[in-house]
Amino acid sequence: MKKHSGWLVRTLAVAAAGMAVGLLSTTVSAQEIRNDVRDLRQDRRDVRQDSRDIRGDRREIGSDTKEIRGDRRELQGDRKDLRDAYKSGDPNAVKDARQDLRGDRRDLRGDLKDRRQDGRDLRQDKRDRRQDVRDVHRDRRDLRRDVAEKNGK
Repeated sequence: MKKHSGWLVRTLAVAAAGMAVGLLSTTVSAQEIRNDVRDLRQDRRDVRQDSRDIRGDRREIGSDTKEIRGDRRELQGDRKDLRDAYKSGDPNAVKDARQDLRGDRRDLRGDLKDRRQDGRDLRQDKRDRRQDVRDVHRDRRDLRRDVAEKNGK
């Protein structure tokens, strides 16, 4: 009798452990699915935000390009004014024309620097969006796998 009861106790212990593992894996699966859905939503938000950032960077590059064109036109006018000042022989007019030319060159350099930085920002935002799109694909794949595992059990 003791032999049979020991065997029965071991069998029940194994069965109880198996049921506990089975129930825990089901709840873990449900939690994993909730986490996957949450991650997927967050990654989609990140992609939308990166797209907005990219559009903003492109607008900034466009406005910087317009400013650069205007600065170049001003430089042409300043060069003409400097030539005219030299022709007139007035030292104050030459001094003022040089001052204007220096200031407009400084503005042009600043605008070119801004446009380069906006280009860097645009490239970084594109890289970020590509990474976020990869994350969305990975999260979708994880979600599909976890749902299939839960339904398969």
